[in-house]
Amino acid sequence: MSPTRFASEHKWIYAGAIVILLGLVITGLIRYGSYKQSSETSRKADQLSEELVKAGYSAPDKETTEALLGTDGGQVCESPDNALRKALHRTHQLSNGATGPGMRPVIADTKAVQVERIVLQVYCPDQVDEFDQAVEDLKTDETVKR
Repeated sequence: MSPTRFASEHKWIYAGAIVILLGLVITGLIRYGSYKQSSETSRKADQLSEELVKAGYSAPDKETTEALLGTDGGQVCESPDNALRKALHRTHQLSNGATGPGMRPVIADTKAVQVERIVLQVYCPDQVDEFDQAVEDLKTDETVKR
């Protein structure tokens, strides 16, 4: 039996080996990308926890922070000064908690706004100035007893 004949009879083995090798390479690249992303999300979540503790807040759950904010800050960094976010701040998040005609805006606690600013500083520092401009006319004060 000649070596050429043997090789030609078993082309499917070579083709199968190449397909398996390519599959392993693609799987390795995908796993490396997710590992790199998870290490970056972990690093940013740790940084956020440190900044919040330094500012006097309790540290959030790391897994929840990683899932919600990822590497880019998610919804928080998408558009911190858009009209919908302003409306939500002024009507729902910074209100007295009543529903219907009893709902009224309140003077927000200064620390409530500071937390979002800290998140922006960690995840998207280029948008901190926009956020500051968006909330500069928002009336805040120390309204929570400490």
